[in-house]
Amino acid sequence: MLTETEARIYLSDQRGCTQSADYRSFHTFNFGSYRHESRQPFGALTVFNDDTLLPGKSHTLAVSAPTEVMLIPVIGGIELVDGLGESVFMGAGEVFHFTVLPDQEYHISNPFETEAVNYLLLGMNTDPVGSESSERFPLTTFDLQYRNQLVPVFYSLDRNSLGFIGKYEGRHEGGYTLRNAQKRAFVFVIEGAFEVQDRLLHPRDGLALWNLDAVEFEALSADAILLVLEV
Repeated sequence: MLTETEARIYLSDQRGCTQSADYRSFHTFNFGSYRHESRQPFGALTVFNDDTLLPGKSHTLAVSAPTEVMLIPVIGGIELVDGLGESVFMGAGEVFHFTVLPDQEYHISNPFETEAVNYLLLGMNTDPVGSESSERFPLTTFDLQYRNQLVPVFYSLDRNSLGFIGKYEGRHEGGYTLRNAQKRAFVFVIEGAFEVQDRLLHPRDGLALWNLDAVEFEALSADAILLVLEV
């Protein structure tokens, strides 16, 4: 069993929220005007937002420090226009990874006329040295038809951080061994329910873990989807 000082749970219904007529964002960590002492960044992971954008609408964001951004569509697809004005479309099963510099804006839009879209937006601190311009990484694809295994979704060259996703059948066990003993793990349940390191997690719950070599988990429902980060 982990001690209380080695784990922190982030319950879905206790996240911060920013909302307008077009857009809703739940914040696992401090973001925008949402501030709480217990929601400080977890290592290099500074942003973990769960965003919904209504049909035909767009949202503009900026950063205060050089940041690696990962966009993971969950429902539908989104179009990104980055700080250099270049655009890319990504749908479910795809991840786009890029860097953003201070005073640059990037725009996320929902190109669909009748359907809302849902996506995860992750941000990590990046080294400002050598970050004179934005950098775009290839669009990454993943296939969840292969059940009961973690598949890679991104790799941060600067931070040596890793991201994996997996869809699991009920009562199936899994695990992830950290590559770097100095790193930490952050787990987020996208769908279903899991028991992770003896802690029950429901949809959109997160769990931060440190001082451990491996993460062990068990799916408690069918088609449960888990995101595992080493940060």
